[in-house]
Amino acid sequence: MDKGKKYKRISLIVNAEQYAADQGMEDGFELYTNVITNGWISSDNLIRITRADGSIVCPFIRNRRGIIFIREGDYIITENDAERHVCGADKFHNRYTPIED
Repeated sequence: MDKGKKYKRISLIVNAEQYAADQGMEDGFELYTNVITNGWISSDNLIRITRADGSIVCPFIRNRRGIIFIREGDYIITENDAERHVCGADKFHNRYTPIED
């Protein structure tokens, strides 16, 4: 199998914040029961928020790839073109380094 040409990721400056509930960082919520029933993803470490009515929801962001559910410790990455991604805390510090303003 041809492995193709190698490429290096182009450096770009992004804004990043570790996800915090009740800060309006997500694009929406999905009922936890739907996430489990539909089997979209592994439920390991998914953030689960219990609402006043007792329903449990999972926050997500939406981008061109679809819906990405947010897990404990994840960072929300916003690129200059406003495209948003989720990056796990386990990978964040290997991919991004702080810059001075």
